[in-house]
Amino acid sequence: MELKQIVTGFTGTENCTVSPITNGLINTTYLVEDHDSTEKFILQKVNTRVFPFPEIISQNHILINRMLEDGDYPLQLVKPKETLSGNFMMTDENGESWRMFGFIEDTKTYFKIPDLKTAYESAKAVGRFLNTVNPDLLPDIQAPIPDFINFEKRVLDYQTSLQQANEDLLKNAAQEIETMNKLLFLPEKWIKMEKDHLLPKRIIHGDPNVRNILFDKTSRPLAVIDLDTVTVSTILYDFGDMARSYTNILDEDNGDADNNFNPQIYRTVKDGFLLYLKQKLTYGELENLDYAAQTVIYIQAVRFLTDYLNGSTYYSTKYAEHNLDRTKNQLELLKGLRKYLRVD
Repeated sequence: MELKQIVTGFTGTENCTVSPITNGLINTTYLVEDHDSTEKFILQKVNTRVFPFPEIISQNHILINRMLEDGDYPLQLVKPKETLSGNFMMTDENGESWRMFGFIEDTKTYFKIPDLKTAYESAKAVGRFLNTVNPDLLPDIQAPIPDFINFEKRVLDYQTSLQQANEDLLKNAAQEIETMNKLLFLPEKWIKMEKDHLLPKRIIHGDPNVRNILFDKTSRPLAVIDLDTVTVSTILYDFGDMARSYTNILDEDNGDADNNFNPQIYRTVKDGFLLYLKQKLTYGELENLDYAAQTVIYIQAVRFLTDYLNGSTYYSTKYAEHNLDRTKNQLELLKGLRKYLRVD
């Protein structure tokens, strides 16, 4: 099925221009310009290797949008567009899943936090989003990626990789393995808190990176986007991932990173995150924010190292030591955070 046929299944017209958008990390994305209606849309082919159940992410997105519309939420929504047959997903003859969204005009995105103002506004936008989608009674949000925030499984996968990796890889990563093993108490505490039901279950974004926020020309947040990873877990994960991705002043591929943690951004992110959430979170959640930031960075380092020891079969790599460099970068970030928190 050609792209224009897929577009026609959503818009009813072939009088359109379809252009690839190449900055996506997971799904294949296109900009569609409908010359009949003069509207623009985003067309995506869902990566079913990452999201094996496309219908789940579609259902979750609709539920979340409904909650945002019913809540006092000031930002714009990215709205799925129905096919002509009334569905939100289209399957082509190859079994690929496609979807379409409305396009928000005159926006820009960042891949790194450019300044403290943007850090604060971004964290505030995510906090407002999370506050709105977390009523007292949670709707039926399903997990789009099985075991995505299962830290016990991440640790077990890492330990299995240690047993099965070849000697050269183990030798190359010896220093990182030593550091990882010394800090294993970080996820162990998280795992125990979850088993003891000390972490309230809430709806989380799952990938609150700054690249998933659309800004206007004055750098004011317009929309929190990419709801594919929305799931039910602990809100500590979202804060931890924001701390991880916002405070790293260097590219995460940089294995020679030194002092890549920015403490000013960390303090700013925490202030922005809590602006709308502080009254909703429990004492246990509030007192574990700093701990969560450490643990989420640690887990990302574990994931990179596990993939390296497994022969780099999950993350896309450009050279043999790519995942090891990513591991080093995350461990340096964790070192900077722990030094700032005076726990190291």
